[in-house]
Amino acid sequence: MDITNFVVSARNQALLYGDYNTYHRQLVKKLHNCRKRLNIVTKNRAKFNKKESVTAEQVSENREFLHLQLLTAERAWAHAMRFKAIHSTDTKGITGRTRSHIISRLDKGARAAEHLVDILSDSSKSGASDTDILEAHAYASILRGAAQFEKQSWEPCLRSYATARIIYTALATNIKGDVFKDLLSETIDPSIRYAAYQSKVPRTLAISTIARRAFPMSASSLVDQINKLAPDLLNKSGSDAQKGQVGAPNAPQTITWRSREVKIEDAAIALALASTDTAMARLAEKLASSDVILPREMAAAYDEVLIASQDAADATKHAIDELKEEGVSQNDPRIQSLQITRTAVNYQMISWRIGRNRVLSGEHDGALLDSAPTTTRKSKKDATSRKPKIEPPGRKISRLKDKVVLYDSTLQSIDSIKELPGVAADEGLLEQLNATAKYFHALKSLSIARSHSLTNQSLNALVLTKHAFDECQQSTAFFTKRGASSSEDSPRNIEIRQSDIQFLHKLLRGELQRCRAIVEIDNLRQKTTKTTPPTARTPLVQRLFEYPAEGVDLENLVNYPPKVEPIPVKPLFFDVAWNYIDYPGKAPAAAPEPEQNSAQPAQPQKRGWFGFGR
Repeated sequence: MDITNFVVSARNQALLYGDYNTYHRQLVKKLHNCRKRLNIVTKNRAKFNKKESVTAEQVSENREFLHLQLLTAERAWAHAMRFKAIHSTDTKGITGRTRSHIISRLDKGARAAEHLVDILSDSSKSGASDTDILEAHAYASILRGAAQFEKQSWEPCLRSYATARIIYTALATNIKGDVFKDLLSETIDPSIRYAAYQSKVPRTLAISTIARRAFPMSASSLVDQINKLAPDLLNKSGSDAQKGQVGAPNAPQTITWRSREVKIEDAAIALALASTDTAMARLAEKLASSDVILPREMAAAYDEVLIASQDAADATKHAIDELKEEGVSQNDPRIQSLQITRTAVNYQMISWRIGRNRVLSGEHDGALLDSAPTTTRKSKKDATSRKPKIEPPGRKISRLKDKVVLYDSTLQSIDSIKELPGVAADEGLLEQLNATAKYFHALKSLSIARSHSLTNQSLNALVLTKHAFDECQQSTAFFTKRGASSSEDSPRNIEIRQSDIQFLHKLLRGELQRCRAIVEIDNLRQKTTKTTPPTARTPLVQRLFEYPAEGVDLENLVNYPPKVEPIPVKPLFFDVAWNYIDYPGKAPAAAPEPEQNSAQPAQPQKRGWFGFGR
């Protein structure tokens, strides 16, 4: 019968481009057409007669009677939602006759859905399966819960929504699709959470635990049908909340931030933190294995931790917003605890984001010029077997630009930490963040200096390298005094290891001396060029017999490209008069005899027509 898809698809199709008024008009038209097909419509200007209730035999013979009940219930629900949307902006809220009308419409829809449950329960006559009965029961529970929600009857409302949640959870185990998940996340779970809050249920309980406790176990037939689909759904013990919330036996009860320990009172936050701890353990395991060798693969291993950390941050913000909407002041202990939790989880999320950027930068956070990682496993495997290829300067500069982008992202993340609640008042944390920022500023300046060095701008490279060395020196002084806070084998995050800062300090010291030497050489070249005019300069190869007292001009070793010039070689004699001069001992050459041709009579030449020759 597919009751849930029939209702949800009709709602989504109407609300995609319209509102509840559009949906209500569509339902009125569909209901009228359905009655026409069943030949039970009231004719024009005819006297209205109350129709008889739909029976199980009619549903078995014609499915249109099932749709008739569903459309009747949906029309009443859409009518109530239409009035609720119209009066949602009223300053005094929905009160008086409007509220009574909304409740009456929801109650009418719930009665129509409950009558459908009674019809389908007689499966021998209606031909309904257990799944059809469960779907009808869940639909009726949602409508009844909505009516009780408007009446502010919180315990019956919680019971109705808990019934719907348990049924849809059981159906989701056997039926594929996102229809049940969307209903749970968008409609049922928020209503259960609010009704539980109004019923003074502790926030430390997860929604699944609340639903299981509120489920009416006295409905034996319903319990049996659920146990057929999911035997363990209703049999879980109630001590799971004491173990750290449902679905997360190892969920933390408290969170520590800067020597302050705060109790976690929200189940969603505890569940998200448990997922974060699990993701962190998987990350450490992946990085320790030999399968992950490329920086892109190592960075991809951080994605699961980042997603879990973001979920924890979102859950904390949602809990704070809920308390603010309820009118809780900022001085309330619950708000204060959640603000500390929010700072802790956001710091953790940003820390892993910085760690991902550091992994992408390469070895030693990209401090080495040739630390650019290989992008494929094949090139990594063949790196030792083949001769390293010299990269052109343009390729190196492009790689340095990528590193600068990563350093900028890291510095922005550090600035965002300073904006978290309570960080500005923590002097020790601010000093640590400033020292970390100086470390990445030094790396950024070093990359820019190398790009200037590759383009033969040695003076700019020297200034930037000196700035990087000063920044690194200040950062090194802080971390040397404070000591290392993370182990060498742990995954990279915002914490700077002692080995990394020492390596960068030594590298920048050598780079600074190198840049000073290059600038000195350039100055000497410029001085030599200015003192000697260009026309008077002779290449060094032509002055090897002279001692260069003023130094050697390394830019004037030879003339290149070479010019065509006369050079001294062995002389060649061409005696062109040999045949015309009489030398002693040379016999004179005999004169050639003239040819004697026998005289022959001339042959008359033949001519063609008009005197032309052939």
